[in-house]
Amino acid sequence: MNTIRGVASRYIFAITAILGINMVASAQDRVYISVDASKTKETMKPIWAWVGYDEPNYTYMPNGRKLLTELSELSPVPVYVRVHNLLCTGDGAHALKWGSTNAYTETKKGKPIYNWVIVDSILDVFVSRGMKPLVEIGFMPKALSIKPEPYEHHWSPDIPYEEIYTGWTYPPKDYDKWRELVYQWALHCIKRYGREEVDTWFWEVWNEPDIGYWSGTHEEFCKLYDYAADGLTRALPNARIGGPETTDPTNPHAADYLRRFLEHCLYGKNYATGRTGAPLGYISFHAKGAPTFIEHHVRMNIGRQLANINRGFEIIASYPELKDVPVVIGESDPEGCAACSVDFNPQNAYREGTMYSSYTAASFARKYELARRYGINFAGAVSWSFEFEGQPMFAGFRELASGGIDKPVLNVLRMFGLMGGKLAEAESTGMIATDDIIKHSVRRKADVHALASVDDHRISVMVWNYHDDDVKGDTCHINLQINGIRSDNAMLHHYRIDDDFSNAYSTFKKMGAPQSPTPEQYSTLERSGQLHLFTSPAWQRVSDGRLPIAFDLPRQGVSLIQITW
Repeated sequence: MNTIRGVASRYIFAITAILGINMVASAQDRVYISVDASKTKETMKPIWAWVGYDEPNYTYMPNGRKLLTELSELSPVPVYVRVHNLLCTGDGAHALKWGSTNAYTETKKGKPIYNWVIVDSILDVFVSRGMKPLVEIGFMPKALSIKPEPYEHHWSPDIPYEEIYTGWTYPPKDYDKWRELVYQWALHCIKRYGREEVDTWFWEVWNEPDIGYWSGTHEEFCKLYDYAADGLTRALPNARIGGPETTDPTNPHAADYLRRFLEHCLYGKNYATGRTGAPLGYISFHAKGAPTFIEHHVRMNIGRQLANINRGFEIIASYPELKDVPVVIGESDPEGCAACSVDFNPQNAYREGTMYSSYTAASFARKYELARRYGINFAGAVSWSFEFEGQPMFAGFRELASGGIDKPVLNVLRMFGLMGGKLAEAESTGMIATDDIIKHSVRRKADVHALASVDDHRISVMVWNYHDDDVKGDTCHINLQINGIRSDNAMLHHYRIDDDFSNAYSTFKKMGAPQSPTPEQYSTLERSGQLHLFTSPAWQRVSDGRLPIAFDLPRQGVSLIQITW
């Protein structure tokens, strides 16, 4: 049976032979995409509706509230939010890679003092918007740390990252007090938000214990986890607690750490109860890419991030007992340091414009594919990106909005929010196979492909033109055919992210990059940062369930085609 790739290739060859056009260039510049809405796969889970960030005290600041409102409004389901530093000791002042709540202190005689005021002000913002906390139980309060000094770090992008690892990274001096802290926190949440609400949250212990975030052994981490889980489930028996939020699974040390943690939860002796095993409501690990700056431009490495995911899923799938346990990629990003700006890291220049958005589209589509490959119960992938309060506008931080102005990447999440139902079959003559991307990334030619979903009266097709190299590339002519439309007439909406549409950064540069925009300029930037239609909505005649759509898509552009009837 002929595939669309084979048919399209012969068609292209015939045309190029007649016209005398270079076949290689023509095949890459003209891509044929076919979507068959009658051939559906699994439900399109909202794996994109998860975000996180280091600095929890940004949450209740003006631009933090604004962005969280926008995130809640773009999603048809509750967005999960994960933040670090919820138990750190301090006055609640925000700083890069830091946050504090002063939730736990002690009297001179060692009696615990619980203070939930700042923690509540953070969780209140989430819950009031219908969002769901992924509550990170960490880090270690100063009064509990076995090495409390130095405690609060003072970090900036021009100093070594390792200098953040201070007293908050150490094990507790008293595990019973640690367990009681978690128990009291859970009781307080139940009282404040109601058991029914809190039962819908995710809970986790710590972050990246395989590197400097944890200054203890693997055994001590398992003990930390067991005591936290025991305290939590004593207050909240149905709590979904999980972990271990380890780093790159292609790294042997991180992979071993993940395996040993899973085996502890399945077969090990529980440090807190003495019984076999520990509660494991979900499994988490991290997956990052690795951009570089070469020959005066940014070069991404989407292949590395997909290799992380592939290996993490493979490890989890090797335990049949875990087949139905939800999996969350606790941090899923093009690289590892959100708070590192472009000033000291030129490879971070991808973050402002359309490269970040096209990378996000292409990578999330492959996450669905890899989860299907391994039979993983994939629940979500946390984009570790938020906003950085008090920083220059468009300064190269990994964020969804800058100075209250949405970046193009946020509009990819808006596009995902407009999709739903079941994933449908999509084939493209311009796609690069996922295994090839894992091995070679996207270096030779662009990855021009699509992700499609279908429900009762709607077909959605996201199309991207992605390349690792941030250089001017050829515009691709897309011939999209959608099959399986159950109507003779359908309404077409075409949304676009490129240099001219849904791109506040382009507008900002055209304005001369004003760091103090006038009210009129700010209003223009706000409008430019929203998701925009590429063409006006229009009714289309459908023939035998088929609708052909042709359009040009520039390098790093993303289109969302929606057919409704």
